[in-house]
Amino acid sequence: MAREALPEGGDGHPADEGGGSCPVQDIAAAWERERPGTPVSSIGIVTPIWQLAKLLGDDRRRVLARAGVDAATLDLLSVLRRAGAPYTLTTRELGRRSLVSAGAVSQRVARAEREGLVTRRPGAGRPRTVLVELTAAGHELVEATVDQVLHREAELISGLTGEQQEQLTGLLRILLQDTRRRLGDDRITHVGQE
Repeated sequence: MAREALPEGGDGHPADEGGGSCPVQDIAAAWERERPGTPVSSIGIVTPIWQLAKLLGDDRRRVLARAGVDAATLDLLSVLRRAGAPYTLTTRELGRRSLVSAGAVSQRVARAEREGLVTRRPGAGRPRTVLVELTAAGHELVEATVDQVLHREAELISGLTGEQQEQLTGLLRILLQDTRRRLGDDRITHVGQE
């Protein structure tokens, strides 16, 4: 019983003793009843965020699978595409913009290069600098895939008005910045990845 009532959302699907779905408010009320004085205000925020992260992450993986690309490769291609023409960055800059380690960048670049999506070459006049450039095939793939992902995600949040979306964007930015500060962790990763 404790697992489904944790703010983390357990497996993402809180359940009551009967095994059915239990609204987040019921979880908080049950903790208040069973452990008076236990702070429960986070449950109504953290549990839905965990549930949404799982739902959105699973949906994005399905969209990407249909497009024939994995999240790490799309991230690499997207960073290069957003850089603007000539769609070339150093591996160091790719790591900074992707918020992943040098090793992760190296693996992503090697895989994308094998698939003909990027090329790499030494940087001019700078020892050990490696430049990574988006190929025509990589450009075509990122254009098609980003459209699919962003259209799908726009559809998924369309239940909120434009004003509500703006408000939620601002609140989530504040919560994320404050949580990063409190945890002393400025890394951002894909959901479920270290």
